[in-house]
Formats: sequence, structure tokens, C-alpha cells
Amino acid sequence: MKIPEDLVQVGFVSGAYGIVGGVRVRPFSSEADALLKVKSWWLDKPALREVGARNAKLHGGDVVVRLEGVADRELAEALKGAGVFIPQSQFPALDGEDEFYWTELIGLDVQNLQGEHLGKVTDMMSNGPQSILRISPVNAEGHPEVEAQERLIPFVDAFIIKVDKAAKQITVDWGLDY
Repeated sequence: MKIPEDLVQVGFVSGAYGIVGGVRVRPFSSEADALLKVKSWWLDKPALREVGARNAKLHGGDVVVRLEGVADRELAEALKGAGVFIPQSQFPALDGEDEFYWTELIGLDVQNLQGEHLGKVTDMMSNGPQSILRISPVNAEGHPEVEAQERLIPFVDAFIIKVDKAAKQITVDWGLDY
């Protein structure tokens, strides 16, 4: 079995659902489009393997699904804590040029309008209303009074000026001293 190189963790099994082997998956995205549309998932428990996903639907913020080979509640409970992965190449297409999957933003360089390098996006998180870029620290060259530190920048139009995936760069309206 060939493991896809572009696997992305999109959630984790939080427990069983029902008595006939359904599982409850806590998605990392509030929309959970990939979990709802992709019919083949990868689980990392007990070992990384591909499983068919049937009848996935949203239920109270989680996704409930029947997985092939999971025929009773005991088998479903045994999967609790398993990471759920989907190849990024199978993610549903986004509607607009200004929409991005988090995985597309991680690793991009971040610079401000003054051309100062703020670091790289190392992670994304959500505080509910918006996504937040987590920027790894860089030395503030030429600004010894500003200690390099992790930055959290809301991913909103007020601060995000441009995302250039080809150049692997995000331009933000964010100062070194923020």
C-alpha cells in the first residue's frame, strides 16, 4: 500500500457514535469540507492505514461517519484518539483566489509593508471568529530594542495585504514592535 506524500491531518477520532460502529471525528476546520466529501481517509491507529468513509455528516460540531471494517461500538471505541488524514490533493476546490487552506499558508515567509521580515508561518489556529497566523520569531536586525518573539497575526483583511503562494510570501500590515 502506497502512502500519499501529501497527507494532512484534518481531525481526530473523539469516540464512538451509536451502537453499530459509527465514529465521532473532531475536525480541525469548522466547515469540515474534506471530511464530508472525501470517501477515503487515513487513520494512524493502530498503524497508518487507508479506510473507506461512508455517510459522513455534521453532528453538533463533529463529523459522524461509518468506517469500513468498523462493525460495532467496541471497534469504534478502540479508534479513540486516532488521527484522521486526507491527501491534500483530494481537498475540495476553493471558491475564490482569496481563499486558502491552512496547509497552504504554513511555511510561507511573512513581511510587513516596510519590507521587514517577520518570520515564517509555523502554525495556524482559530479563536472562533477568525483564523490566526502563528509566526516563528526572527531576529529584529537593525532594531536591537525590539526583541524577536512569536507573533500572532489575525488572518483578516485589515492586516493581510497579499498572499502570494507562488513567491511563498505573505505581506501584512504589522509592525516589528506590535
